[in-house]
Amino acid sequence: MLLDDILVHNQKFVEDKAYTPYETDKFPSKKAVILTCMDARLLELLPKAVNLKNGDAKIIQNAGAMLVDTSDSAMKSILVAVHALKGEEVFVIGHKDCGMHHLHGADLLEQIGKQGGDVETYLRQADSEDVANTWFNGFNSVEESVESSASLIANHPLLPTNVPVHALVIDPATGELTTIRNGYEKTNN
Repeated sequence: MLLDDILVHNQKFVEDKAYTPYETDKFPSKKAVILTCMDARLLELLPKAVNLKNGDAKIIQNAGAMLVDTSDSAMKSILVAVHALKGEEVFVIGHKDCGMHHLHGADLLEQIGKQGGDVETYLRQADSEDVANTWFNGFNSVEESVESSASLIANHPLLPTNVPVHALVIDPATGELTTIRNGYEKTNN
């Protein structure tokens, strides 16, 4: 069982004080706030590709590095990171070959129903079936998606105007970054 394996490993990790190389405080030393995808390929690759070590950045992960509503939990986390935890720059980093690329909410809901999810209750609780279906929608272009998320962040009324918001795309095979939006250019105009 995975939980048992994790707990056995954790006990040894703590006993051996293997945590000491990772000790830091709650403030990001590079003052970076990153919204990125939850893709498992990025777990170690992204920090290495952008020269981050433990404690350098606040990293917020969700499906697709997508921000579609200025009041969702990812936006709340970004605002807390900037205002309470000394973050000074925001990076939206999506990636090629993302699972959210061309994902259709209605198709995912159908799959969820086949796997035992109570889709009927979910649809009854949603504001509308259209909203329920589109909540899971992905994107057609990762470049457009990170730009859209960066724009929502940069234009949020609670984000200081001097905070640069960047949008990038990383290749999960090589770690190569492509700049979609340079936040320094946006904040200097």
